[in-house]
Formats: sequence, C-alpha cells, structure tokens
Amino acid sequence: MNDINAPLYLGPSELDALEIGTEESVHSIEHLIRERAEGRMWNAPKSALYLPDNRFLMSTLAAADNPPFIATKSLVLNPRNPESGEPLINSAVVLLDSKTGQSLALIDGNWITAIRTAALSAVAAKRLARSDSGVVAFIGCGVQAQSHLRALVDLFPLREIRMLGRGRPNLDALSRTGEEMGLSIIECKSAREAMEGADLVVSSVSFSPGDEPFIDARWMAPGAFAAITDLALPWVPQGMSTFDNIIIDDLEQEAIMPQPLVPSELVMGDITGLVNGAVEGRQSRSERTAFVFRGLALGDLALAGLAYQRSQ
Repeated sequence: MNDINAPLYLGPSELDALEIGTEESVHSIEHLIRERAEGRMWNAPKSALYLPDNRFLMSTLAAADNPPFIATKSLVLNPRNPESGEPLINSAVVLLDSKTGQSLALIDGNWITAIRTAALSAVAAKRLARSDSGVVAFIGCGVQAQSHLRALVDLFPLREIRMLGRGRPNLDALSRTGEEMGLSIIECKSAREAMEGADLVVSSVSFSPGDEPFIDARWMAPGAFAAITDLALPWVPQGMSTFDNIIIDDLEQEAIMPQPLVPSELVMGDITGLVNGAVEGRQSRSERTAFVFRGLALGDLALAGLAYQRSQ
C-alpha cells in the first residue's frame, strides 16, 4: 500500500510532460528574485568539494515562504562518467515544505539544471540583449545549448544558428532542433567564425584542467550579448574587458569563491540588481554585454517548485 504522504518522484519523462514554458520559468525566477529583495526568500552560496580524482561535488540550498518550499540540490561531475555511458553530470533536487519540513518531491536535477540555467540566461537577456537579435552562436552544443535555444527562440526573432562543438551527436541533435524551428544552421570550424556578426553567444563548454582558453570577447560584434554558463573558463581573460557591461548571478556568493568568474572591477552588478532596477541593463545598441554565472540555488527552487505545483 502506498503512503499518501510519500514524496513525489518527478523524472525526466514526467517533467517533460508538464510542458513548462520559457515565460513561466522566467516569471518564477523573477518572482523569487523580488521576494529575496524583500527578505522573504533566502539563497545560500554554493558549497563544493574538488576531489583528487577530478570529481566535483556540489550542493545548493534555497528557501522561500511564497511559494513555501525549500530546495536542495546535490550534484556529481565525474569526468569518467561518459566512459560508462553516464552523463558527465548527475544531480537530484529534494523539495521540502518550508513551513513544516515535510518531504514533497524528489526531482531529476539534470532536467532542473538545464531549464533553470536557460531561464536565468533569459532573465538577463531580456534586459541585456537587443530585442531584434536574430543570430545565435553556440560554443558547446550539448544539453545547455538545447535548453538555451528553446528559451531564446521564445524571446527573440531568431533566424540563424551557428554551432561549434566537439561531439557529432550533439551537433546533429542541435541542428535537428533548429531545423524544426525553421532556422538556418551553420556549422563553424572556430569560435571566431561562430561569434563574428552574431547577436547572441551562448558558451557551455565542458572545460577540463589543462585546457587552454579559446573564446575571445574581442570577436563579439558591437551590440552582442553573451550568456556564459561555463564559469568563463574557456574565455581568454585578456579579452573580457571588451564587454561594456558584465552581470553575474550573485555578488554575495561570488565574494566567498576562491577564484572569481571575472575580475571584480569588470562586474557591474548581479541579476537581483538587474531585475530590481538597481543595476542598469542595456544602454545602447552598440554595447557588448554579458551574463556570467555559476548557477543560482534560487533558480533550482523556482523550477523545482514550479514543476511540483504543475504536477498537483
């Protein structure tokens, strides 16, 4: 006999069936950002462990009273996973009632990470990208490229995708998705080829110790916007000052990190300030802008809570 109080399980197929769209994902994140500014939502900085065998373990914690949820995410990145057919990263989100502590749901964290990351980029892009952006360059063509494409096509009049990636299956899958959307597809041989003339750039490169940065912001077209989801590790440090406006996800979280995403003097503010109007968004058509982020526990809570509510 099933326990009626047992936590709900939401795996990838159940989550896909909920058909959560870009608009509601963005709205949920923006709502929690405003709640945080009013002291009704709490977002803890990430905690992480780097193990000697190159595994990366990470956890996040966020809580709110409206909606009344706590979300914790645990994640493992193991560079040997692909050898056994596993995704590079696996994770899970546990959702609790923030009033009682009752366990509500166990949710596939890979799905949550993909959708919330793209939604965070969309929140920033609404304020930092040109509204007429039509060409998007993907540097890295895996899960994040797919989720970002689905989000960006809802916000901008996209007509062309440029792709640079290392895996044939990922390139083919992203190409198919773009073709189904009626977009032109161009496969590029270098980051420079992909970026020059693009209105939007999304970087989601799996960067390993010893790799050399190969993405240079000096190749960005005037007026372009970059969503940088890979800690900016593949970006050439000397080129980052090309950006006129760099926003990160959380100034509080960044302050305790051992290695900054970008030099602090280049950072204009974080996404909370951007949404609440304390930080200016795009000021001219020619500005080069960027959103550089580690990931925000608030986003995990927003999407996990949205998925749970939709499933009821």
